Amino acid sequence: MSNDFTYGLATGIAICAGLFSLGAAFVYINNQRAKSAKAIANASQPLALSSITVSDDRASTSSFVANETHKISPDEPNPATLVRLQQLFEVNGDKLSQIAKHMVAEMKKGLATDDSTLKMIPTHVVRRPKGDETGSYLALDLGGTNFRVCEVTLDGRGGTRVRQSKHTVTDDLKNGTGAALFDFFAECVKQFLLSDDQKEVTDKDLHTNEFKLGFTFSFAVNQVSINSGFLMGWNKGFSASDCVGKDAVVLLQDAFKRKRMNVSVTALVNDTTGTLVSHAYSAPDTYVGVILGTGTNAAYVEKIENITKYKKDPAGAKDMIINTEWGAFDDEMVVIPRTKYDHKVDRGTANAKSWTFEKLISGMYLGEICRYVLVDLVKTGEIYIAGGTKSKTLSVPHAFETAFMSRIERDHSLDLSDVRTVLEDLMHIPGTTLADRRLTKAICEMIGKRAARLSAAGIAAIVTKMNKLDGCTVGIDGSLFELYPHFSNRMRDAMHEILGFSAENIVLEQARDGSGQGAALIAALAGKLTA
Repeated sequence: MSNDFTYGLATGIAICAGLFSLGAAFVYINNQRAKSAKAIANASQPLALSSITVSDDRASTSSFVANETHKISPDEPNPATLVRLQQLFEVNGDKLSQIAKHMVAEMKKGLATDDSTLKMIPTHVVRRPKGDETGSYLALDLGGTNFRVCEVTLDGRGGTRVRQSKHTVTDDLKNGTGAALFDFFAECVKQFLLSDDQKEVTDKDLHTNEFKLGFTFSFAVNQVSINSGFLMGWNKGFSASDCVGKDAVVLLQDAFKRKRMNVSVTALVNDTTGTLVSHAYSAPDTYVGVILGTGTNAAYVEKIENITKYKKDPAGAKDMIINTEWGAFDDEMVVIPRTKYDHKVDRGTANAKSWTFEKLISGMYLGEICRYVLVDLVKTGEIYIAGGTKSKTLSVPHAFETAFMSRIERDHSLDLSDVRTVLEDLMHIPGTTLADRRLTKAICEMIGKRAARLSAAGIAAIVTKMNKLDGCTVGIDGSLFELYPHFSNRMRDAMHEILGFSAENIVLEQARDGSGQGAALIAALAGKLTA
C-alpha cells in the first residue's frame, strides 16, 4: 500500500513537472510572438518611424520597413506609407477645437465689417416659418452643376408637395457669357411652366399672367435687400463673364424679359438659408442650415444686435438669418493644416487662394485630392506597380470622382472587388493587387474623414456662437451628408470631441430638397419673413 502510494505520488509529481515545463514553453513562445507582434505594430506608429517624415524624402528606412512588412503580409499596404499619409490628413480633437475657436472669432469679425474673410452676409430674413403656411409657389435652385425649377405646394401642416424639373449646367455655360447662362435659366422656367399637366399654360399666359418666384443662388452675394444681391465672386467651377459685381436678380429678370415672360423674382436666397427655412417648416427647433454637397456653406440665426455692420431698421425683429459663406474660412491658412495635395487642387481652380475651406470639404474637390495622392504614390512606386504608369485616365484632372471614393468606402468584400472595378474598369489601371486596393480605400477614408471632421468643427463653432449648446437642430442638405459612407457618423464623433456632452443636444438631420422649398417659402412669405 505504502509502495503504491509512493509510486503514485512520484508519478503525479512527474506529470505536474511535465505540464509545468509545457506551460513554461507555451508562455515563452507566446511571449516571443507578442514581442514580434509588438515590433510589427510599432512599425505603424509614428514614434517608431522617426526617420520617416511627411516630406517627399523616402529614406532607406522606409524601404526596409516596407520590404520587411511585405514579407510578413504581401496583401497589406506599406505601413510606412499609411503612417505618412495619416500624419498628413489627420486632424485630432485638439486641433478641431482650435479650428472651431478661430471660426467663432472670425464670425464676430464678419458681423462687424464687410472686410472680413468670413463675409457673414445679412439675408434680410428675420423670421422662420411656423409650419401652418399654405399655397403653391415657384422656385429656382442653382446649387452648382445641377439646376432645378420647382413648384412647391405647402399643406399648412409642415408638409410639402414638389413638382420639379432638373437640368445640368454644362461647362460651356458655366464659363461662357452671363447672358447665355441666365437665358438658359429662363428657358428652363418657360418649358417647366408650359409642361404643367395639371393646368394648361400658353405662351400668351407667360406674357400676361404674373408669376412670383424665389431664386436660390448659391454663390456669395452682397445682399442689400430680400430681392437684390450683387455677385461677389464665382466658385464651384463657374466663371461666366459680366456677372461679378452685378445684381443676380436683375440678371435673371433681364433674361425673363428677353423671353417675354412676366416673372417677378421676389426673393434671392442662398441655398443654406433656404435649407434652414425649409427645415424649420417641419422642425421648428432648426436654427442652422448647412450644405454639404458639390459645395459647402452654412447659415444660422443671429441676434440683430450682434450684427453691428447692419444699419437698417429691423422693424421690430430681434433675429436675422446670416449667410456665413464659410467656404472662405481660413483663406489666410492660419489654423487648418494643409497638405501639398490641397495646394495642388487649389492652384488648379479658377479661384485659387480663395474658398480654400470648401476645397477641403466639398464633393467637387475630394476626388481630386485623392487623385493627386494616387498620382504621387505611382511616381514613388508605392502603389499600382503593375499598371499605374499605364493609366492615362489617372493623369486627367477630376477623372477620379468623389462618387468613386464613396463607392470604394462602401466596399467591404474580402477582395475589395468593387474597388477593383473602379480602379481597373473606370480608371484603367491594370493588374491591381489587394494591397493596392486596400491602400486606395485607406486614402479615401483619410480624405473623407478629414472632410467630415472639418465640417463638424464649423457646426460646433456656429452652435457655440449662437449659445445653443443646450439644444438645437441643424438641417443639412447635400450628397456628402446623405450618401457618403460614414460621413454623418464621423461628424457626430467629431462634435463629441469638440463639445463633449453638449454634443448630445445638437441634432444633425438630413434636410432633403431644402434649397428649392426654402426659396419658395421665402418668396411666398416675403412680407412676413423679411425686413
